[in-house]
Amino acid sequence: MEAREGARRAGVVMAENSAADGESPVAIVTGAASGVGFATVGRFRARGTRVVAVDRDADAVALFSDDAGVAVVVGDVAEPGTADRAVAAAVDGFGRLDVLVNNAARFLLKPLVDTSLDEWDGLVATNVRGLFLFARAALPAMTAGGGGSIVNVSSISGLVGLANQVAYGATKGAIVAFSKALAIEVAGAGVRVNVVAPGTVDTPFVRVPLRALPDPDATMRAIAATHPLQRIAQPREIADAILYLASPEASFITGTVLPVDGGYTAQ
Repeated sequence: MEAREGARRAGVVMAENSAADGESPVAIVTGAASGVGFATVGRFRARGTRVVAVDRDADAVALFSDDAGVAVVVGDVAEPGTADRAVAAAVDGFGRLDVLVNNAARFLLKPLVDTSLDEWDGLVATNVRGLFLFARAALPAMTAGGGGSIVNVSSISGLVGLANQVAYGATKGAIVAFSKALAIEVAGAGVRVNVVAPGTVDTPFVRVPLRALPDPDATMRAIAATHPLQRIAQPREIADAILYLASPEASFITGTVLPVDGGYTAQ
């Protein structure tokens, strides 16, 4: 009852008996209602990990309502209160915090000279400020529990130069630099920090911006052809990489960037 009341005060929606699985690990996943985030929640739950699913879409509440091992926090990752509520959901609701997956992001496909200040600020707020807020909020709970794992989702756009992605690529490159520095800073506290850098993934995140083009399907086929494996990734393939880096199987890995890109960055 105390755990549920703490979660209620934090503004968190939880299913009944959410602490029934006792001492199983607890992860926070941002951008959890679709694409890679949704697949990541599913993979964690398949492993028995309890999840705090964070998304700005209020429909996420209904999406996870049947799973007692998922608490939902609705909010913008760029707002400090969202990170605080998510950590409270993990600690007060589930009793611990072991993993943070910073996945929430915005995308922009536009030449730099056509990019507005509002678009730039929006990308930085979600993709970089959100990362900072959630890592800062999560670290005390992780270190109090003896350690943990942070997995930040970047992109091939943060590793190589891509036209019309200057603003987006800048935020994704910032994730790489942030993660490497943080990995060194918190290694002594038993917290590992790593990055997954996906190639193109078949999600609404990618498909929605393409709708404005004359032939979205042809564009998607052309994008697939730029990857040596001649296809784009499915969300679960990225989720599996996240799951690995978050797991004990990756216990000696920190400060690394794992491209999951069908060979794109090997060219």
